Parts: sequence; C-alpha cells; structure tokens
Amino acid sequence: MAGISGFREPFVPDRNPSADVLHEWAGKNNFIWLVTEDILDEYKEVLKRLGVRSSLIGKVINLIRDRAEAIKVRSSAEISPDPKGDAFCLCSESGDADFVVTLNPKDFPEERLKSKIVLPIELLKWTKRPSDTPQEELGLLTSDHYGNSSDDGLTKRC
Repeated sequence: MAGISGFREPFVPDRNPSADVLHEWAGKNNFIWLVTEDILDEYKEVLKRLGVRSSLIGKVINLIRDRAEAIKVRSSAEISPDPKGDAFCLCSESGDADFVVTLNPKDFPEERLKSKIVLPIELLKWTKRPSDTPQEELGLLTSDHYGNSSDDGLTKRC
C-alpha cells in the first residue's frame, strides 16, 4: 500500500493521493487491504522515521490490523529490486491481490507479479468512479493468469 506516510499529518482532501487512498479505505472500506506482519513492521518503521508519535503509530497499526486482511506468506523470493519491496510482492502474490498501490512502480516488476501495479491516483479513479463506468475506461481492468479480463464489480484486493 502506498503512502503510509499519509497518516503523518491531518487529512486534507485532494492534497496527497496516498492520504486520499488511506482515507477512502478507512471511511468506506471500498477495497481489501492485504498485509503481513513484515509489512506492518515496515509501516511502523516508516511512521517512526517520519516523527509520528508512538501513540498514533499504535492506533494506525491497530486500525490496519483490525480492518485489513492478514496474509500468511509461506515462501520467500527476491522479486523487487528493493529488498524491502519483497514483502509487498510476496503479500500480493500470496493474497491474490488485484493491485499493488505504490509511489515507486520501478520497485514492483509487473512482469513477475500477477497484480497490476498502480499509482494511488489510479486507484482513486477506480474507488471514486460512478458504478456504471467500465474499469477498462480507467485502465484498471484486471486479468487472470490466462489473460481473461474481469470487471466483476467485486471489491478489489490491494
């Protein structure tokens, strides 16, 4: 999930796409956030590095842990050019994610993942779209392992 740093300051709509994605998820639960313990540890580290108070870090992590889907990763692999990106790649693969939402698409080699790599602004287009807008117009049509496309209207896994 992109932009855990979106939790570091008061929310102002449309100022930070990462914060907008987090706010959409927290308020509407309109996609399924997939996490592992390694990812939660990374989020804690990032928030601490950004100077977020320990009590707020705990609240954020507890919110995510409570509302996200915990994924058990049973393998290890080097997929990302950034070693810290591997936890996210493995989570997306093990959790059958539709999207990996990131500000660093170069760290997520789409040719090695089943998930589509999207920027936060691209996910926002999907989450805020009128229900009758086809995903293909937004460039968010997903496909299975055989190349069959899907716009099933189901909540997406990220």
